[in-house]
Amino acid sequence: MDKKILYVAIRAAIEAGAKIMEVYTDPNADFEIEKKADNSPLTIADRKSHEVISSFLKETPYPILSEEGRKIATEERRSWNELWVVDPLDGTKEFIKRNGEFTVNIAYVRNGYPEAGVIYIPVKQELYFGDCETGAYKVNGIAQAAPDGTVEALMEKGCRLPYEDKHEGFVVVASRSHLTPETEAYIEQMKQQHAQVTTVSSGSSLKLCLVAEGKADVYPRFAPTMEWDTAAGHAIVRAAGGEVYQAEEKTPLRYNKEDLLNPWFIVLPKEGRRE
Repeated sequence: MDKKILYVAIRAAIEAGAKIMEVYTDPNADFEIEKKADNSPLTIADRKSHEVISSFLKETPYPILSEEGRKIATEERRSWNELWVVDPLDGTKEFIKRNGEFTVNIAYVRNGYPEAGVIYIPVKQELYFGDCETGAYKVNGIAQAAPDGTVEALMEKGCRLPYEDKHEGFVVVASRSHLTPETEAYIEQMKQQHAQVTTVSSGSSLKLCLVAEGKADVYPRFAPTMEWDTAAGHAIVRAAGGEVYQAEEKTPLRYNKEDLLNPWFIVLPKEGRRE
């Protein structure tokens, strides 16, 4: 995608992260926790992040599909060949637990597939970004993005993914909050196929980032997720040479579907299907 537009998304994610941290680090802050229709939590930080991101992305040519945005009719979305898919605060449960494992997710989707993505980890000030043309990158220690900055400058500052160094054994990344019996069975299956299997737990979209980095060999997700939970991470995995497949098929996940619920999926790195 246009690098100037990608940089707008990067700025949006970092500025939203700063707004989240204002709430997170305030000892007197009331998170104003509410319950959404699916019983998942929503905080004041989710809403503030959404406002920041919307203020940036409304200046781009593409409509926004956001977890915290207004409910948009399927009929309207059908005409959206290009759009942003946004999760202003992915890992709200981790935010409430104050374990730092929450992210800001912004993805650019074209014709159903995520072609560019931005993930920002506010607590660590770590940025992941990438698109299918130029690859995936990680930048450490970034607290702000200058208005006159560029994607190219961030590429020079960051490290290209996946990393060259290899890990020992076979690493399975799993959800910290949603380790289902099906996932446990899959991990047992991997133990039958590989001599040394290590399970790494993580929250939010960080699980997809671990695969993009090459630190994990597979991320099986046999529990419900929504499109905004995975779109940005999926884009970064793709930019790093990997893919996110439907669990029972060899077809990648698609986005802006009539039903925004994802099917179960498996995330695989650049080396190919190793499950």
